[in-house]
Amino acid sequence: MKRRQMNAARGGWLRWYVGLYLVFLYLPVALIPLFSFNDSIQAAFPLKGFTFAWYETLIGNETLTGALMTSISIGLAAAVIATLCGITISYMDTQVRSPFAKLISGIARLPILIPGVVVGISLLILVNLLGFGPSRLAIVLGHVLVCLPTTVIIMRGRFASIPRSIPEAAEDLGAGELIIFRRIMLPLALPAIGSAFMLAFLTSFDEFIVAFFLAGTQPTLPLYIWSQLRFPKSLPTVMALGTVILAVSIIIAGCAELLRQRGLSRSTSSSA
Repeated sequence: MKRRQMNAARGGWLRWYVGLYLVFLYLPVALIPLFSFNDSIQAAFPLKGFTFAWYETLIGNETLTGALMTSISIGLAAAVIATLCGITISYMDTQVRSPFAKLISGIARLPILIPGVVVGISLLILVNLLGFGPSRLAIVLGHVLVCLPTTVIIMRGRFASIPRSIPEAAEDLGAGELIIFRRIMLPLALPAIGSAFMLAFLTSFDEFIVAFFLAGTQPTLPLYIWSQLRFPKSLPTVMALGTVILAVSIIIAGCAELLRQRGLSRSTSSSA
């Protein structure tokens, strides 16, 4: 009886802790959409009125459109390359299981532990030594490095969840490694591939630090937002833009999670 009371008390404290943590984490984010509809250039209470004017300023802004197109093109390129690399590295790690494959997999996941400033400075030195300097190509290469841990972690978990008996049965029927990979493992991992691609694109699209060091004459969208924060009158427009980015990010992350869940359910049905 006493142990039950202690467990109930701990559970109550845990619920309070989780609740306060969520409020601390998401309340500042929730304020951005709130103030984006406020009819004032100051982000302060009380609110003065409801308006769509700040969203209307986003339409027809050529500089904003250019930064958006740059971020989309860089994000797509980086996501494609990072996803292809993640598929290859994860498959070799989980299926071949050689010490070299495990080493490459560990190195691919290492950038998630390195501070972004260190990565940005290192890449800036590298691209200068290679001769092409800060440019769109440099940002793509930097974002591939940043996105690679995400794709490797997702694809590694997906390949590891596929029962070993499936490729072994294909081997017994005479299928080679390439056929097993192309006709069995890839179709089973397709939802995870879509999820990895979406999250890699989202990571690249929102990334600021590496782009700050590697950007040339064409800034990405995060760099454009940062440049606008120097002007107090641009703050409501920035919050409107941030609200749009937040909504799109939630949609993409939600779709990625649905694909991941679909892959898990497919894995469960395959093992059954």
